Amino acid sequence: MRLINTKTLQLEEFNEINRPRYAILSHTWGDQEVTFQDMQNDSGQHLLKAGYQKILQTCKVTLESNLEYAWIDTCCIDKTSSAELSEAINSMFKWYEGATICYAYLPDVNETSDGRSTIPKSRWFTRGWTLQELIAPRRLVFYASTWELIDSRSNLSETIAYTTGIDKRLLQDNRDDLHRILRSSSIAQRMSWASRRQTTRTEDLAYCLLGIFDINMPLLYGEGSKAFARLQEEIIRHTDDQSIFAWGLGETQYPDSWSSTSVLAPSPMAFAGSEYIVPVDTCQDSAPFSITNRGIRIDLRIWRG
Repeated sequence: MRLINTKTLQLEEFNEINRPRYAILSHTWGDQEVTFQDMQNDSGQHLLKAGYQKILQTCKVTLESNLEYAWIDTCCIDKTSSAELSEAINSMFKWYEGATICYAYLPDVNETSDGRSTIPKSRWFTRGWTLQELIAPRRLVFYASTWELIDSRSNLSETIAYTTGIDKRLLQDNRDDLHRILRSSSIAQRMSWASRRQTTRTEDLAYCLLGIFDINMPLLYGEGSKAFARLQEEIIRHTDDQSIFAWGLGETQYPDSWSSTSVLAPSPMAFAGSEYIVPVDTCQDSAPFSITNRGIRIDLRIWRG
């Protein structure tokens, strides 16, 4: 894992054993972001990029938090290496969870007296990758476009939970039972949190959810919507939560391309309206469902309405 030394503004590499405490940035990408290659270039051209100010401000607030290192996805990952990118995306939830503090930078929110009320309207709440970045950190604070502190996730948990449908317990600081709380939400509920979020690449609608479901799988950019099908297959291999099949219940107008009869959802959007779906505990043994070369094999009880 690479971290930015906030005093030297240089990248340093650490393994899990010797990794220091660090802050982490959550943001939406803008124009002229500074890449890993830019940081390695001695020409200094990256100092003129608009995204460099984001790095400087992150380092500044990190030092103010008495931390020496920071992580920013734009420049701490070598995205020209498919192997490194795959490892990073599969580790992303863990990295955000392991940070001492997360700074969520909202460039479309002004530092005003009503900043707290406008936070849920930020573009940050519409992006796929920021879902795990909202949930995973032990502590998260929001910064406005001017890098003025607005408030903490914990203080705004009521508003955020109402807007996103996310379990309020996941929005508290310093939870010791993050993964237990996540597992207490059904697959359908967790999918519904992502149902109104977007990503630039179709595949990322699946890849941005790996940590939410504690799944690891290889990245295959170019596979399109098959990535989300693969994610669901991996979830099925790891859980017997049948709510994964409870999709298509919302009032969303689905694209014509969704006329497939597959039991798997075509996109997280299909889980809009599934936020109240929970598995029924019948207290009886049920046969596990499995994926075979002919499809999904599942035995379900039918209840008289």
